[in-house]
Amino acid sequence: MNEELKELTPKQTVAELDKYIIGQNKAKRAVAIALRNRMRRLKLPEEIRDEIAPKNILMIGPTGVGKTEIARRLAKLSGAPFLKVEATKYTEVGYVGRDVESMIRDLMAVGYTMVKSEMQEKLKEQAEKNTEESLLDLLLPGSNKKKSAASAAAVSAKESSNASAGTQIALPGMSNSVSAEEDKAQNENDMSGTREKFRVMLREGKLEDKMVEVTIAPSMGAPTFEFFAGGSNMEDIESAMSNISNLIMGGAKSKRKNVSVKEAREIIMAEQLDRMVDHDKVTDEAKQRVEQMGIIFIDEIDKVASRSDRGGGPDVSREGVQRDILPIVEGSKVSTKYGVVDTRHILFIAAGAFSVSKPSDLIPEFQGRFPLRVELEALHAEDFKRILLEPKNALTKQYAELLETEGVKIEFLDEAIDRMSFLAADVNSKNENIGARRLHTIMEMLLEDISFNASEMSGETVKIDVSYVDERLKDIVQDQDLSRYIL
Repeated sequence: MNEELKELTPKQTVAELDKYIIGQNKAKRAVAIALRNRMRRLKLPEEIRDEIAPKNILMIGPTGVGKTEIARRLAKLSGAPFLKVEATKYTEVGYVGRDVESMIRDLMAVGYTMVKSEMQEKLKEQAEKNTEESLLDLLLPGSNKKKSAASAAAVSAKESSNASAGTQIALPGMSNSVSAEEDKAQNENDMSGTREKFRVMLREGKLEDKMVEVTIAPSMGAPTFEFFAGGSNMEDIESAMSNISNLIMGGAKSKRKNVSVKEAREIIMAEQLDRMVDHDKVTDEAKQRVEQMGIIFIDEIDKVASRSDRGGGPDVSREGVQRDILPIVEGSKVSTKYGVVDTRHILFIAAGAFSVSKPSDLIPEFQGRFPLRVELEALHAEDFKRILLEPKNALTKQYAELLETEGVKIEFLDEAIDRMSFLAADVNSKNENIGARRLHTIMEMLLEDISFNASEMSGETVKIDVSYVDERLKDIVQDQDLSRYIL
């Protein structure tokens, strides 16, 4: 388990989210408490721990206010297996689409990859040493001391066997043998010295472009193939059929390939790490972590809610998705290629704009499994200003860095930032409110000419002021049908 996660308090979680997301303190507090409760639960005795179910969260708010961004940042922060899915990609069993149990299989795959990477990181130092020796073997075949020693031991054993059988060796022949052994020892010393010289050159990066022939072994482990009832994903079926074909044909064969030393290092390193890691241990640890600390973020949940004033048609399928998700959220056992996963203690966070439907349009059982409801607030001009300036990944910083790669410096004056923030809020109020995503369109229109001509403006400094903003966005300011200009 990530040691930093154990020490992460709710206040620290909120502080980290504040670096990237403006406002929405209620939602940040809710996810921070939920994350901390995961750690608190693990410290309890086992009999109490099993009784404590996670308090799932339902985020409600217009598009572009930070629901998905909270999920993305929480994934990086939590250090726990995390999966973000779209509710619209799933269907009720019997309809075309993915079955809802695939989200648990995907989460388990995320957990397996996470644990495997952590274990490989611990073995990286030894793997680097092994990789270096393998590269030297490719560059200087026969120079490996261990292999030479093993060969010499075999020759010595053969001579001892001959002597014990009563073989008589004449003195002249013995002198020739001694001479041959001395020559052999001299050659080995020369090869050893050359190997060490090549080792130094390898570490200094002087051999990166030299071509070598490597053997690419097939991935370790027996081929896996599985079909799940209700699954209609063609990629899964094609993958399973490919694995079955490999199994029937005797498995994948090794391939030889000419690559540079730089590429060979990556190939050999990956093979070394894959060979050194204990895959059974990885599977056990990943399964434990997914069941106890896993988090699934279900976005666009409002799209599978049935409107109360409508009936029949596709709404039947929508309710079917909710019914299929329900047992997974309540707690069930799902078969995966890594084993059976219990979903009782996985934390689910659902989010939706609910602009057309309402949370009450969800089936009652589904509502009951998301007891914590958090409403995210719509963004205003002041929020847009903060979004443009404060986050680590602020749009103004992104565009300034992008254009600086071509030698063009961009300076945004405060009044220009105020003007862009006002325009974003104004357009959102008169048309569809798409939240902070409106700023992306405004910034693209504002800097379109500079981005297009940047290669010819190297060394210039461009100051973005109010007059520049009004000039570039004058059509938006003058025309009342703003939807024609900003989508």
